[in-house]
Amino acid sequence: MNVVVTGATGMVGQGVLRECLLSDDVAIVKTLGRSATGVTHAKLCELVHPNLFDLSPIESELRELDACFFCLGVSSSGKSEEEYTHTTYELAMGIARTLVRLNPQMTFVFVSGVGTDERGRAMWARVKGRTERELGELGFRAAYGFRPGLIVPRNGAKSRTRLYSAFYTTAWPFLAIARAVAPRRIVTTETIGRAMLRLVREQPAERIVEPPMIAALGNRSA
Repeated sequence: MNVVVTGATGMVGQGVLRECLLSDDVAIVKTLGRSATGVTHAKLCELVHPNLFDLSPIESELRELDACFFCLGVSSSGKSEEEYTHTTYELAMGIARTLVRLNPQMTFVFVSGVGTDERGRAMWARVKGRTERELGELGFRAAYGFRPGLIVPRNGAKSRTRLYSAFYTTAWPFLAIARAVAPRRIVTTETIGRAMLRLVREQPAERIVEPPMIAALGNRSA
């Protein structure tokens, strides 16, 4: 399969990119972002594009793709609902509309998070819930709302957000203990990447993917 990964410089995206490059059934991996990942691999083609709201200059590079793993995201901290809607909903939908037009048989996996709810009290949950729902209405072969909770970084994956990075550095021993106690609630970046690939291969009917399902998909041998 041929896949594109957005947000490949972030913690989740790093893990997903690694698993895609390691997978025998992935032939081409394209990354789409404003900056390069620094990764080199025979399968990898990096699409560094400064304006992700306008993909028309690079549309020729976005054809013949089987899946998009949308790992691009920003913190809602300090943002108004309008600002967060622009950087989350509008960006995801703009990219998705281009991709579904060019690849109608594509599977689209959108990373949201535990607690996502279009009618929820939290602003970020409403925005991501709306995004999940409308992605499912675009006409992809399948669109999944991928909702990890607490994530343990593996294989050198690091968060680019300073606050999150500090949290993971401080909490690392406790995360390891927590994952041992609740292995189906706390997932690793490695598990996330493997689970996303399984969604594309197996096309499960359940379109909202919570941590237990992520763990089950990601920890099962291929």
